[in-house]
Amino acid sequence: MINPIVFITGASSGFGKAIAEKFAAAKYSCIITGRREVQLKKLAQELEQKYQVSVLPLVFDVQHREEVFEIFKQIPTLWQDIVVLVNNAGLSLGRDSLEKGSVDDWDTMIDTNIKGLLYVSKAVIPYMTQRRQGHIINIGSIAGKEVYQNGNVYCATKAAVDALSASMRIDLLSYGIKVTAIHPGAAETEFSLVRFKGNVEAAQQVYQGYTPLSAQDIADVVYYCATLPPHVCINDLVVTCTAQASPHYLHRNIL
Repeated sequence: MINPIVFITGASSGFGKAIAEKFAAAKYSCIITGRREVQLKKLAQELEQKYQVSVLPLVFDVQHREEVFEIFKQIPTLWQDIVVLVNNAGLSLGRDSLEKGSVDDWDTMIDTNIKGLLYVSKAVIPYMTQRRQGHIINIGSIAGKEVYQNGNVYCATKAAVDALSASMRIDLLSYGIKVTAIHPGAAETEFSLVRFKGNVEAAQQVYQGYTPLSAQDIADVVYYCATLPPHVCINDLVVTCTAQASPHYLHRNIL
């Protein structure tokens, strides 16, 4: 295997799937991970057939520490030279005022958005420090830059991603490892459907009256950041659609 290797979490749909497609089209070998085995293996087969690249699907939940580290023990030697890690797995559950929020939802967001990112990073970083090169790209959110009503715990988890990304840059600087945090604004994926727990009408209303970002838009940004010259690193990047200025300001007449 001579192609560069990208490792993408949360690749069964949304940003992760689009990112996998983008890197596969550029002839990267792809390690794709996710909880949904059927979707993940289907994507692996599609990428291999369409782009003639090697794809390694790994089915696991980033929330589970033992599961993450056990999976990494099983990664074949040929797949260990990971050039790019995209920590994409993440979610929002519920949109309730703090006093009405579900503690179970809080735990799931914290375990996925913060702990999951840490577990996977902890497992991948030794491969990069050994070679003294690599690039970690963390998918945050504008919710981590500026809180909004009823965002509470989700905003807090993405603020943690922002802080962890800055810390990683400092801690890994001497190894020549790049760290980039990308913070998307409103993007039409399964995000709102998950947040509203399957309520299609509520999810669709989020994107009415304007053109949101797409998963492909974020994939393009991730790929751009990952393919800059070795001496160039975009540390922190906020990306919104033209209709959005911040979590609080969105103009719904732009189509």
